[in-house]
Amino acid sequence: MAYAPKIVVLDDDPTGSQTVHSCLLLLRWDVETLSQGLRDASPLLFILTNTRARSAKDAAQVTRDVCRNLKMAMAQVQSATDDHPKHYLVVSRSDSTLRGHYPLETDVISEELGPFDAQFLVPAFLEGSRITQNGIHYIKNQDQLIPVHETEFAQDPVFGYRHSFLPDYIAEKTEGRVPASQVLHFSVEETASYGLERLMSLQNNQYAVVDAVEQVDLDRFAQLALAASAQGKRFLFRSAASLLTSLGNLPPQPIPAAAMAETVIRDHPGIFIVGSYVQTTTTQLMHLLALSHIEGIEINLSLLQQKEVDTSQLKAQVLKQTESIFRRHNTPVIYTSRQPLDFKDLAERLPFNTQVANLLADIVQHLPSRLGFLVSKGGMTSNTILAGGLHLSSVRLLGQILPGCCVVHTGSEHAFPQLPVVLFPGNVGQSEDLVKICQCLSQRSVQIEGIDQG
Repeated sequence: MAYAPKIVVLDDDPTGSQTVHSCLLLLRWDVETLSQGLRDASPLLFILTNTRARSAKDAAQVTRDVCRNLKMAMAQVQSATDDHPKHYLVVSRSDSTLRGHYPLETDVISEELGPFDAQFLVPAFLEGSRITQNGIHYIKNQDQLIPVHETEFAQDPVFGYRHSFLPDYIAEKTEGRVPASQVLHFSVEETASYGLERLMSLQNNQYAVVDAVEQVDLDRFAQLALAASAQGKRFLFRSAASLLTSLGNLPPQPIPAAAMAETVIRDHPGIFIVGSYVQTTTTQLMHLLALSHIEGIEINLSLLQQKEVDTSQLKAQVLKQTESIFRRHNTPVIYTSRQPLDFKDLAERLPFNTQVANLLADIVQHLPSRLGFLVSKGGMTSNTILAGGLHLSSVRLLGQILPGCCVVHTGSEHAFPQLPVVLFPGNVGQSEDLVKICQCLSQRSVQIEGIDQG
């Protein structure tokens, strides 16, 4: 297809690039940084807003700032070239389990970068077994389809919801502003038969939901959306990561997943930082801690919440333990305690979450610079480590080490030179996936309860 728009992704945590490769991830959104990103050769550009970790008010302001600077950067890039007009597709990338500031972020994007003919909700994340069928969003567990409103994710204390049927979800989240009866549904069969004609008829910010069970379903929808955009239609997407694979239409990643160990500097120790609190992460953490060369360092969050210790004390303790583990030639896993904490309201919860993420980033900042690899588990944790712990303004995505798990790489002049960093979403993966990443990056046999797994 001759029409090749730049796909600009406002990502509410740093794990939305988990199905693509070779593009830039921006952690700042000043006009100059955005302009550099728009000029990059990759068809995809990610702006890591970290809004899922922010209050609604702050999320709205960050999204507005990004959009306003983006408009200026787009104009700057256009004026500097004599080519045909540049075209852009905007994606608000969020969680495949429907958690996030929706519709707040898409409302702000519409105000600042609209008007749009339609906006599509496409939460299917096929690498993570999240599918949408007959308008209902599911998590697939082996042969069982579980509607997402029946999972732990729907009970999220910040972003909970009651519906898996996406038109009802939209009606719930818009508080009736968009009735379910007014939400269009693009089934796999309808998209295959007369999708382009239907897309061309959309106007006035029509809301729509899109089914996807296999990647080919998203490939077909993306081709039609690109074709309609080439003919002048303006669309906004609220999606999980799998749609970006289809929109970007990238070749295979340059470094195969099995070869990611080649990015590790040999004989340098690696480290895991685990902040996500969901059950998927806890299960993966328990399997990782069972390895013979792994040593865990728990950060007791209840002591921090009750102000029995402060962050400087915790940081000093963790760094001392980490140094001892390195001397034993083992791999430390720094993780937050798993026990749920009670907060009286969101105004108390969100600042505490930020405090914990900043603590983890501060610990990373004071680790030895001669690290072989770093694995960060959890979206908010990963964003804060990239921006605060590693002080990155942008980073190049190498690709995926496992489905849904990104690998980025610092430069040779960085304070942590040539460091591969794995960004592992909290709610993604199978029980042994942290073990698999450890085995791949450390290139050593692992022992679990005395059984050789190497």
